[in-house]
Amino acid sequence: MNAALKRFRIVAWIVGTFLILLMFVAMPLKYFGGNDFLVTAISPIHGLCYMVYLVLAFHLTQQAGWKFWPQTVGLMLGGTIPVYSFFVERWAHRKILAEHPQAADPKIRTEESV
Repeated sequence: MNAALKRFRIVAWIVGTFLILLMFVAMPLKYFGGNDFLVTAISPIHGLCYMVYLVLAFHLTQQAGWKFWPQTVGLMLGGTIPVYSFFVERWAHRKILAEHPQAADPKIRTEESV
């Protein structure tokens, strides 16, 4: 669980950063400045990262035992709205730690594993 959470958090930040760059830097440059270089460079990177994000989000929700609706779908939509992935990542992190305290530190042993 700890590794899945860590991977998801890293990719959520990457996807969020590229989406912000795309929406608030590259798109205005394309439509107001006539320069589409950044859009052609950032769009495929964000698309690839978002596909990885979807897989990792699904994997995390399966490990956490969450329902498909609304937790999994909500988590997967995190990379589609600028800045939303940061909020979703933080929400998922808090929820995972509340439900699975052993995810905070792999050295913490639960009563079940003793």
